[in-house]
Amino acid sequence: MTRYQQLANILSQRIKEGLYVPGERLPSVRVLSDEHGVSISTVQQAYRQLEECLLIEARPKSGYFVRCSSNLPALPALCSHAQRPVEISQWENTLEFLKASAQDNVLHLGVGTPDLSGPGLKILNRLLARISLHQSEEVLDYDSIYGALALREQIARLMLDSGNHQSADNIIITSGCHGALAIALGAVCQPGDIVAVDSPSFHGAMQTLKGMGMKVIEIPTDPVVGISLEALEMALDQWPIKAIQLTPTCNNPLGYNMPNERKKALLTLAQRYDVAIIEDDVYGALAYQYPRPPTIASFDEDGRVLLCSSFSKTVAPGLRVGWIAPGRYLEKALHMKYISAGRVPTLPQLAMAEFIKQGHYLQHLRRMRRQYQRNRDIMTGWIMKYFPPNTCLSRPQGSFMLWVELPYGFDSLRLNRCLLPQGIQIAVGFISSAAGKYRNCLRLSYSKPMTREIEHAIQKVGKTIYELLEVEQASPEIQVLSP
Repeated sequence: MTRYQQLANILSQRIKEGLYVPGERLPSVRVLSDEHGVSISTVQQAYRQLEECLLIEARPKSGYFVRCSSNLPALPALCSHAQRPVEISQWENTLEFLKASAQDNVLHLGVGTPDLSGPGLKILNRLLARISLHQSEEVLDYDSIYGALALREQIARLMLDSGNHQSADNIIITSGCHGALAIALGAVCQPGDIVAVDSPSFHGAMQTLKGMGMKVIEIPTDPVVGISLEALEMALDQWPIKAIQLTPTCNNPLGYNMPNERKKALLTLAQRYDVAIIEDDVYGALAYQYPRPPTIASFDEDGRVLLCSSFSKTVAPGLRVGWIAPGRYLEKALHMKYISAGRVPTLPQLAMAEFIKQGHYLQHLRRMRRQYQRNRDIMTGWIMKYFPPNTCLSRPQGSFMLWVELPYGFDSLRLNRCLLPQGIQIAVGFISSAAGKYRNCLRLSYSKPMTREIEHAIQKVGKTIYELLEVEQASPEIQVLSP
């Protein structure tokens, strides 16, 4: 870490602790230079970083001041949904998104991939090579249907951080969190069953539900506190819902952490109506607060919560190592794994077990959490600078996803198709809805280092948004929404 980053961290901590309050003038560049024994240019760089993170603002001829929170953009609206089951659509648009995500000549601003350039991954690569060389027969053989015991033991220890006391025997290794969600759904539901989901939701979970022949009731979700318990209760009263599937911690795509009392209230609802909860915790370990928030599963005493997670977002998606703690549905989950994915490759399991055991995983998490929180603030600043002033924006409490809401009637699919020839891709909002809502929304990722290239890309996105809005205003008869 450079000296200006160290100084920026010190000042940031003082602001967060209330030593400098909103609207207060900060020490002058010269005063800080003398106080910390650094050059004036170092202080100026530190102040520039804090400006990019939206913590401070420069006022001409007056100095630097702590930014007031009221300057942040408005939050996205709580979307209302018809409280009835719907067939899931959007596969064609999801496939279009996936195809574009595989192109090498495109800057992928919407893909949910962590930063793969961190020093921790070099250690993991060395572990993969060493285990492959010295345990060649073991890594080439079948493993237990449960998965490698060494890894399940390490995961059980990690789960203590989220309040879960699980035995390794109650954990099943899966092919990523996506695989865990499919196993969970297959363990508690049948084709034709109805599943309640938070909305907007993870597009992969939506397509899994579609592929398994299930229907969905989308429950309105607040960008701060999560799924509407009132709307969920109404849906449970009216329809034979079989399961509730949601991401309550470091939500994708809204980024909120559901308060503990609401998690407990949700569990109480599930108990009253006797439905299962499928909890996606794939981003939970990336919460900016410490200790990280507990899972819903940590409050569960009757085994109705199936907790799903993986290392795809905290370490690397190419490992394809996830897990499920299925509670009372253990035998059904094992059967679903056996008839669908079968065994998970042994090599990445053993490497991850060593990575965790040697302490590298937690060190990697600490580094990534700091980076992602800093990136969130920088990306938010760029969006405020380059996007229309009435843009609404989520305020993630973890992970690396931003949800952007543009004026009603705007078409994010048309925006994406205008951006692709410029070498930029976003995630269109309506693939996060079973019924194709959120067409005026998009998802952006801020996992990678915030380079000038990314800033210029955000600037191009904003410029294209302005151009599309101008076309609509100049020609009212032209519909912004594509057919």
